[in-house]
Formats: sequence, structure tokens, C-alpha cells
Amino acid sequence: MLRRRFLTLSGALLASVWLAGCASPHYLSLSPTRSADVPQTGQGQRVTVMAQDGRATDVIGQRSGSGMSTATITVSSHELIPHLQKEAERAVRDMGFTPTMEKADGRPSLILELASLTYVHGDSSQPALDEAQLEGVFRAIGRHQGTTYTGTYTSRRTQSFAVKPGEAANTRMLNDLLSDGLDRAFSDPELAELLAR
Repeated sequence: MLRRRFLTLSGALLASVWLAGCASPHYLSLSPTRSADVPQTGQGQRVTVMAQDGRATDVIGQRSGSGMSTATITVSSHELIPHLQKEAERAVRDMGFTPTMEKADGRPSLILELASLTYVHGDSSQPALDEAQLEGVFRAIGRHQGTTYTGTYTSRRTQSFAVKPGEAANTRMLNDLLSDGLDRAFSDPELAELLAR
């Protein structure tokens, strides 16, 4: 009798731990990196570079399909934007310019904005599989000599899985997504040409 009660309590405890794990929120620290080549248009000119967050919230979605779920996925602006600032400065430097955060009249400027980042839980068309739909949107705004160029770069990824991804897997997927967005933004020849005018 005692053994049966012990097994019942053990099973209930394991189930509650498993459910808590499924419902636990994820706080992700992302570090996307550009790997694509950039246009070589600069000749050492100084360019004001700034990264900013255009999202309304740090919460990008939920790990489950339930609207009441506590399994939120959060990407903090305070952690991500400084990293995007470094990536934007590196890209501008690789283009041949000299990045600076100081503003000056007549100086070309570039704003890299994370316009949106979403993680939507969906149902896969394959039995026994779940699905996550990820989308990241960057906006690059270049200004020089009274002209403004705005480029919008969208990256999407759909991932099917039998077991919900953990923090490491979600971090890897989102880093890949945003890295693709950075590649798209900084390889845009029209943006580079505007800064070089």
C-alpha cells in the first residue's frame, strides 16, 4: 500500500515538473552576426550609426499555442540593441567608412532598426509534430545630402519539431534568422551608394 502511494506521488511529482518545464518562460540572449560581404563604397568618411528597437514589447511569442500560456519567449532590447550597434558599426567599417555615434550637420547617417521579431506556435501538417513560425524584420534608414533611403529586410523560418525546443535551440534559430536579416540589410548596394555620395 505504501509502495503504491509512493509511486502515485512520484508520478504526480514528475508530471508537475514536466508541465512546469513546458510552461516555463524563455529569456533569450541573442547575438546575430553578419557573414555576407558588403559593398566597398566608402573612402574613410565618417558615418553616424545608430541601432534602435522599433518593437512594442520584448515578448516575441509563446512556446505553446495557448493564449493563456505562461511559456512566453522574451528577447530583451537592453541586451540585443548594443549587439546590433556593434554589428552595424562593423558593417559600416567594412564598407570603407568610419562609424561614429556622434551626429553632425551634413554627415551621412544610418539607423538600423529591429522593426519586429515574432515567434508563432502553429500546427504542422505532419502528424505528431508541432511547428514554430519565426519572422524578423530589419529596417535600414540611410540619410545623406537631403536624401533618405529606407530598406526593409524580412527573414522567415518555419521549424517543425516533435519536442518543443529548449532555450538553446530557440536561441540558435533566432540568431540564424536575424543573422540572415543583417546579411540582407548590409549587402544592399543602394544603401551603401547613398552613404558614399
